[in-house]
Amino acid sequence: MKLLSFVYQGRQTYGVRNDHHWVAELGNGKVPNAPDLKTFISLGDAERATAVSTAQFLIPLSSIAFLPVIPNPEKILCAGSNYDGHRLEAGRPRSRYPGIFIRLASSQTGHDTPMHLSLASTDLDYEGELAVIIGKAGRYIKEEDALDHVEGYSCYNDGSFRDWQVHTHQITPGKNFPGSGALGPYLVTSDEIQELSALRLQTRLNGIVMQSATIAEMIFSVQQIIAYISGFTTLTVGDVIATGTPGGVGFTRHPPLFMKEGDVIEVEIDSIGILRNSIAGPV
Repeated sequence: MKLLSFVYQGRQTYGVRNDHHWVAELGNGKVPNAPDLKTFISLGDAERATAVSTAQFLIPLSSIAFLPVIPNPEKILCAGSNYDGHRLEAGRPRSRYPGIFIRLASSQTGHDTPMHLSLASTDLDYEGELAVIIGKAGRYIKEEDALDHVEGYSCYNDGSFRDWQVHTHQITPGKNFPGSGALGPYLVTSDEIQELSALRLQTRLNGIVMQSATIAEMIFSVQQIIAYISGFTTLTVGDVIATGTPGGVGFTRHPPLFMKEGDVIEVEIDSIGILRNSIAGPV
């Protein structure tokens, strides 16, 4: 399934996309006790299947505004320097464990909506990534069980204000400007992905390829990241994990390349989709 959160006629809702450019709405009270997508994916398989098969209110994709797939995650956890290409271009050593930082939900936007510049910085960089959406809560999760906790996958743009990222040894400020990151367009459920490691991730700026790598090139796998994170916190349904970006980011280029107003940035992952955002003025 391709699940999504969106705004339609002024209301926030969610649904499932069909193959003909329509969305079957599941929100707006159509699924009892599931007011949002995060709650919906916590339901049992049979209940969800019944809701999808009986959904009758169809909305054309052209009439919606995409929200981040999970607009209200409890946690957004991001892995840093998780591809050797990016690690080397940034001059960082390999670490024994994944480097994890946190983003705020307010720093995200959805597909086909603007990512925003800031009055405080002009150094907005792109970072195309695979996003993992948790569908089953857990603590102390073993690597061999980790994928059982995954509901599905999406595309992520971990937009970064590079100067604020290096003000001190903490990178959190540069990762949390409002509307600087994007998640979407869909949550593609795990059963639709045949071989995760074979998927190719590509980031394009104004149609020019900036980043290209397979998921297999990650230093720490999805399973390792989930196991590590669950060692220090309980992963809950709807949590988002961004798994790191490949080499080719803007700030390591000569001269550095930062996004500007009017640019269009795309993150595409095989079998998952294309996350597209324009770059707009400061908020």
